[in-house]
Amino acid sequence: MSHDFEPLQNDLILRTAWGQDVERAPIWIMRQAGRYLPEYHEAKGTRDFFECCRDPEVASTLTLQPIERFAGLLDASIIFSDILVIPQAMGMVVEMVDKKGPHFPNPLKSPDDGQYSKVLGQDVDVATELGYVYDAVTLTRKKLKGRVPLIGFCGAPWTLFCYMVEGGGTKLFIESKKWIYLYPEEAKALLQKIAEVCVEHLALQVKAGAQMVQVFDSWAGELSPSTFKKFSEPYLAYIAKHLPARLKELGLEVVPMIVFPKGANYALDSVCNLGYDVVSLDWLIDPAEAVKIRGNRKIVLQGNADPGVLYGSKASISETVQEMVQGFGGGKQGWIANLGHGITPFVKPDDLKFYLEEVQRLSSK
Repeated sequence: MSHDFEPLQNDLILRTAWGQDVERAPIWIMRQAGRYLPEYHEAKGTRDFFECCRDPEVASTLTLQPIERFAGLLDASIIFSDILVIPQAMGMVVEMVDKKGPHFPNPLKSPDDGQYSKVLGQDVDVATELGYVYDAVTLTRKKLKGRVPLIGFCGAPWTLFCYMVEGGGTKLFIESKKWIYLYPEEAKALLQKIAEVCVEHLALQVKAGAQMVQVFDSWAGELSPSTFKKFSEPYLAYIAKHLPARLKELGLEVVPMIVFPKGANYALDSVCNLGYDVVSLDWLIDPAEAVKIRGNRKIVLQGNADPGVLYGSKASISETVQEMVQGFGGGKQGWIANLGHGITPFVKPDDLKFYLEEVQRLSSK
């Protein structure tokens, strides 16, 4: 695919991410393309989730749905894909089980498991294995016609590691904890391997047309402050350090990088030093407290309304937005508005629309 993209008409989120003063806070929503939208179910049809990810036409259609529905209210789109494409590229089978979520039929049980050696030892051809993601990025960027920037993403090494050893979502993280406390060195070797694949995956998304990237560490909060420093932070830092270098190698411009260590607010101070431009926050930290921890560092904060507020009244939504605008310093610098995690199912699209309108209205005062 050729890359003759139309010029960007709305670069608000990029200017904010680079630390510039802006006219209002930019806003996008994690999982903004998805099952709360009736048009999502229509376009998805009978395909399973990963089939949608693997079909660039479908993935691009789903990515654009919120941009079209909420025209003028969203300042970024995020490619419709999944964090678990990386374990798939590394040779693991991942299925999406209806009403249960992702399932790995053969998770990594221990370092003696032959599959561990195979996953660790293989040379992953990321460009070939995940070519469908890059095709979707390029196609989506063309269809956007410069309306808003396109965000690419990956899962963080620790979060992907959890899925690969647990075999799916879990509440107890028994297998993950066994690995870090019984086989710490082997766990670190696998985390490093995942980090290297993450760098290449993000770089190739940028090459395909992504203008910003986010690293989702959804299970960061399962680690203690001490184990976060050993099993998450070094690999997040690796991505932040090596992605810009890889982009330069490919002859590409460096793009803003966002990190989202969900549940690890205890580590916010050190996360601000990892080399990312933007740190995304969950809803369990007060905006003013986060701003205080950031101090005078040139880090932009992203977040952080409780996604559950979208089930509430308009008055609750307005109050939440007002608290964020005040807590994050008014919206003219250093803040990208978002939720504190992905939008949840059964939210009414009109309630999200009101939230987006309130962010625009209150942060542009």
